[in-house]
Amino acid sequence: MDVGLLKAFLEVNRAKHFGKAADNLFISQSAVSARIKQLEDELGIRLFTRERNNINLTTAGKKFLIYAETILSTWHRARQEIAIPEGIDTLLSIAALPSIWDVFLEDWLSWFHKSSTTTALQADTMLSDSLIRGLLDGVIDLGFVFDPPKTPQLCVKELAAVALIMVSSEPDLSPEEAVNNNYIYVDWGTSFSVLHARQYPEIPAPKLRANVGRIALGFLNQCGGSAYLPEAMVEQRLGSSLFRVEHAPVIKKAVYAVYSNTSSKLDCIENALGWFDRD
Repeated sequence: MDVGLLKAFLEVNRAKHFGKAADNLFISQSAVSARIKQLEDELGIRLFTRERNNINLTTAGKKFLIYAETILSTWHRARQEIAIPEGIDTLLSIAALPSIWDVFLEDWLSWFHKSSTTTALQADTMLSDSLIRGLLDGVIDLGFVFDPPKTPQLCVKELAAVALIMVSSEPDLSPEEAVNNNYIYVDWGTSFSVLHARQYPEIPAPKLRANVGRIALGFLNQCGGSAYLPEAMVEQRLGSSLFRVEHAPVIKKAVYAVYSNTSSKLDCIENALGWFDRD
């Protein structure tokens, strides 16, 4: 199958518009339409419902979307694997939640690069659902998450805990004052949400919800407020631009490494994770 057909299909789905998809792919609108028609002819199904200014996937198109993403990801991965330079014997694809990169993995990545000179690295940020799908599809070798999947095809290794502390742009606030005035809710995963709801059962709607710590930190610095953020992310600002909310409980989030139990790169993955076993 021509991967150009899959690219057109995925871009039309993202843009919800043939003209915008054409602009994004740097081809004509007629070429996009022709590729979608060719793909539909090859599959023997309609992929999109076409109404004026309203393009949506059909039921069959929604099913095909998962396969199209997997096929294209596998194609890109294959090109990367065969293009690694002389002297490199392994390409290790790593993905993590954005906030885990910020506070947990930068030193590890540098260490692994220096200690494994025959391994090339690809590092990405992803949200949890895409990351787990990539691991299952074999396009990601090693992932780092807060809430590990319960999937028999994947190995899960607990690494360490990240301490989340409540901080505020205002000094001397109580936890109740912090969550009731200009509060920023950061989604640190399911277990955090449960603990947070148990600790603060009735609070007003937050002025911002974010699923990345850096977004919340930037907003807090510009607009003020309070939020739960990793201690390592804010420690240099404590006492100056940010203040710890005393008596607010520390919520600890474990970080987990996740990888396929049938991976051909298990030795490389285990070597990479050896850094976390140090005293």
